[in-house]
Amino acid sequence: MPSRIMRATLIALALVAAASLGACRDTARDALFEISGRLVVFNYREATLRYLVTLKPLRPMGEGQVAVTTMDNPAGGAPLVFSQKLFPSQTKVTVESPPLECVVKDKAYKVAIRIESADGNLLQQIDTTMVSAQDQDMLPDRKLVVGPGYKPNPELAGHPDGKLPGGRGVACPTAS
Repeated sequence: MPSRIMRATLIALALVAAASLGACRDTARDALFEISGRLVVFNYREATLRYLVTLKPLRPMGEGQVAVTTMDNPAGGAPLVFSQKLFPSQTKVTVESPPLECVVKDKAYKVAIRIESADGNLLQQIDTTMVSAQDQDMLPDRKLVVGPGYKPNPELAGHPDGKLPGGRGVACPTAS
């Protein structure tokens, strides 16, 4: 008798698991894009930090589609919002943030990418997070070089480590 109950329970669990997996596949079937890469880019020479999210098209893109991105602002305040046009000929889409300030190591920052049609209707919402393996304070306070000849930045004269007494000039929120 116990083996019948055990067998029935296992079969029921297998059916629930199969239904759950099928539901996941149905949701993804309608997706236009999937995330193929996420990267926090430190450009030491330029003294900048940016987020990059790469999207892989799963279906052909339509004319006039736009990616509207909303990101947590590490410096505090309102989220950063920017958009870019998508073109049917693109084989990948790279969403690049503006230069960021106050990024903290191991802190997750939310990123939401809305794929919208030409008339502004939501086609897909992609949510992810960005996490840096380094604090932003490892960057120099100013660009290391200026001009076409890579001339050393005169603002950093006497500061070979790239750190100025006033820092980057940005007041970052305190860790909470």
